[in-house]
Amino acid sequence: MSLLYFLVQQTMFFSIPLLIVALGGMFSERSGVINIALEGIMIMGGFTGILFISYVQKHIPGQSVLVMAVLISAVTGVLVSLLHAYASINMKADQIISGTAINMLAPAVAIYVARQIRTVQQIPFVNQFRIDNAPVLGNIPLVGPLLFRNTYLTTFLGFLILAAAAVVLYKTRFGLRLRSCGEHPQAADSAGINVYRMRYAGVMISGALAGLGGLVFIIPTSTQFNAEVSGYGFLALAVLIFGQWRPGRILAAAFFFGLMKAISSSYSGISFMHAVPIPSYVYKMIPYIATLVVLAFSSKKSQAPRAAGIPYDKGRR
Repeated sequence: MSLLYFLVQQTMFFSIPLLIVALGGMFSERSGVINIALEGIMIMGGFTGILFISYVQKHIPGQSVLVMAVLISAVTGVLVSLLHAYASINMKADQIISGTAINMLAPAVAIYVARQIRTVQQIPFVNQFRIDNAPVLGNIPLVGPLLFRNTYLTTFLGFLILAAAAVVLYKTRFGLRLRSCGEHPQAADSAGINVYRMRYAGVMISGALAGLGGLVFIIPTSTQFNAEVSGYGFLALAVLIFGQWRPGRILAAAFFFGLMKAISSSYSGISFMHAVPIPSYVYKMIPYIATLVVLAFSSKKSQAPRAAGIPYDKGRR
């Protein structure tokens, strides 16, 4: 049973950032803009959030520092995503090239600024945010040890974002308009919907969640920021595709890839895996091999938003 608890907790650490970032990608692509800049936005969001924590956690105790860092990372993500939105929507640039440019720019900016501030690119912080045992909830049989011990506030934030995303996308006028802009923007425009504005909203939501995801990834898995997020932005794109741009399926895909990542990172803590004479790099390859296999079998059935990646020209019908 202890092995089960260990695997579930480790899977949560890796699944929640994937879930948050993939949901962000969903909002952008549902509006019609492909956002492969998720990796770069995660880096910038993680950078500003960890930098804030590093400087103020000595003066502000407890979880309040993490809450403020979450807001800072989300705002950073929005600001970076505006670059992609302007290039993709106003300038009608190739969305893949625009996203790639941000992915290349983000780590360079993070490293440069970190070295200017600290002379080295690593930004250390003290992980004081782990919740060893949530009051009352941690004592619930079975569920308590799985979800409410050795956990983080960001885990529950991820599930809250999932619920909010499902409601916004399918139960609100905003969600209906957003989806219409990603499926048939000309029809949406003829119905009086401002396609440009809706696409900006989708990309900005995507940026906020990706920036937040960068911080959520770093907090449970490290004690310093080193201008990289281990390719999680690209893995989130795989989660998005495998999840068919739907919140429920994205949750399942995030947990699958999170489990693969947990196994690759924590195999030494699993006795029967550690006893098998397999090189460590083989375990580290598991998430990426799983990504290739899953996408190979699921890509033919993928149903992306029809207008995703296609610049909208108001003057054309």
